[in-house]
Amino acid sequence: MFDYIVAMEENQYYQNIQKVLEELPENFSVLEEQIDIEVQMKYFEEAKKIRAKHLENEYFEKREELFNDDTDDERKKEILLSIAIIDDVSAFRTIEKFTSLAEGDLKMWAVLAFQESRMLIQSSLLDEQQVFISTGLGGKGKKLRYYVVFINKEKNSMLNSTQQKLLKDELIYELNKNDGEFESMDFSEGFSNVLVMLPLQSDLKQILRNTIDECNQYGNFLDEDMIVTNVKVLSRSEILDMLKKKDNPIDELEEE
Repeated sequence: MFDYIVAMEENQYYQNIQKVLEELPENFSVLEEQIDIEVQMKYFEEAKKIRAKHLENEYFEKREELFNDDTDDERKKEILLSIAIIDDVSAFRTIEKFTSLAEGDLKMWAVLAFQESRMLIQSSLLDEQQVFISTGLGGKGKKLRYYVVFINKEKNSMLNSTQQKLLKDELIYELNKNDGEFESMDFSEGFSNVLVMLPLQSDLKQILRNTIDECNQYGNFLDEDMIVTNVKVLSRSEILDMLKKKDNPIDELEEE
């Protein structure tokens, strides 16, 4: 889970991420839902606390409380956290059912518990450890979703229609070559932002570099650097703050 400004020169942080991705086993799963990183962190913090009590079986016996309107949310979260680590299909089916009914904050907790439970069952059935990857922006299948900001050379203007079409076309071309997916693109004063999905082990930096290089053959209108994150969709103010830091000769990194 990361967000940072990618500079065209080599970046040790980026290289470390690529190394980890390249060493992943084949049997990994990606969290598809977009779940706020803070919610995920809270989930695992609370999981550590409650699981230290080793009361899983007691919560398992009370699992039907999940479907009782009189059960408060905190109690439901405790049940989810506890039964998610029980290697029993009944626990998995309970969480699966609750996930389909839950809403709001509880829905996010249920999704995370469901993923944990599913991985546990799969590991047991296949007799091999499963790897689960979650990011704020989620993904699909073996692909991760990324939010990318292409920076204009002219910081006070928006790309014209020809430049917009060129950027979109070149990006889609690069994505198609790498089994990626284009989702959306928006243009603003000073930058353009996109949502894309790429296979986990893709060379994201090279794909984006190729897009910029190709576009710049026709007017040199894009900055060589870009913002990349799989944590969340950034607000305009967050993007502008990151761009202000870009003048620092040392790349600004922000890891969550």
